[in-house]
This record gives sequence, structure tokens and C-alpha cells, in this order.
Amino acid sequence: MRRRRGLTPEDRDLWSRVARTAEPLDPKRKGQAADLAAFSAFVAPPAVAPAAAPPQPQAMPRFRIGQAAKPATPVVARPQTPAERLAQAGLRMDARTHRKMSQGKLRPEARLDLHGLTLAAAGPELLRFILSCHASGLRLVLVITGKGRGDHGPLPTRPGALRHQVPYWLHSPPLAAVVQQVTAAHFRHGGDGAYYVYLRRPQ
Repeated sequence: MRRRRGLTPEDRDLWSRVARTAEPLDPKRKGQAADLAAFSAFVAPPAVAPAAAPPQPQAMPRFRIGQAAKPATPVVARPQTPAERLAQAGLRMDARTHRKMSQGKLRPEARLDLHGLTLAAAGPELLRFILSCHASGLRLVLVITGKGRGDHGPLPTRPGALRHQVPYWLHSPPLAAVVQQVTAAHFRHGGDGAYYVYLRRPQ
């Protein structure tokens, strides 16, 4: 079926003049005028407003080649190593004395060997030793943990558990009140398997 072509503006003007001057054949038929108006609307329909343009899609964010995508899940931080924990604590003592201590040039006044103990047994021993040394006026003591092969207690722990736990105990109450500095020992005093503990002066 061929689509009906709409009227031009000239055609509409001509039809409106014809419709105004036309007279019904039978004056008694009042519906002729209404029929004429309806026919005019059918032949010359009102202009239809153009349809609104479809919304444009939002532009995607620009992505550079080599750019890393954001992780979908938060990254879980790994546990700090003993060296990182000590570095985060910062220097709390005289820098010159600390340098001599780190180089193994200061001799510890007392030592505690925790090597081979479980965490449950090592905690009370460390607490008793540190408080006793502080009460006696000692300043530099050595705590030996060993590099560790694991805890053989009732609950399994990772290898080197004492080496990781001792710095945490020393920086936590009640020992934090008497401990001034914790540093990994020089190799002549045990290296990675021991810690220098520098105590505060007794009040």
C-alpha cells in the first residue's frame, strides 16, 4: 500500500478557503457542516511536533593501556615481621648508644633463653625476667628466642612463633612501661634469633 502524502501549505490554504465558502445542499441537514469540518481535519491533519531525540549513552571512563584495574575485594595486609614491627616503633633512646648496641659493642648485663619453650610458658618467663631486671637497675638485657621450628604445644603455631611474639609482648602492657627500646641482636649475640632489650631507668 502506498503511503498517503501529506498536503502542502498551499493545499491547506486552498482547502480552508473552499471550506469557508461552501454551503450545504440541504439547509435542514445540520450535520453537513460538522461532516465538512471532520473531513477537513482528516485531509489536513494538524502538524505533529517532532519526536524528542533519544538520550545519548553516557561516555565510558577513559582507560589507558597498561593501567591496572581496581581490585574487586580489599587486599588483606600481611602480618608484620619482627624487623618491621621494631622499625615502626622508632628510636626511643640515645642514637649513639643505640648504634653501639646494634653493632654488638655493648655487653648485655643479663640474658634470658626462651629457646624451646611454648608460647604459654615463655610469656610468664619473659614478664618475670624483664620486671626483675628493671627493679635491679639493669639497662641492657638479652632475650634469646631462636629462629624457631614451631611450637610443640597443644595448639600448632607457625615456625618462629616466639621470634614474632616477643617484640609484641615487650611493646604491650605491662612491659611497655619499663622497656625503652627493642632491637635485633648483633650476630655475636644471636642475630635474628635474639633481641637487645634496653630498659628505662627505675623511678
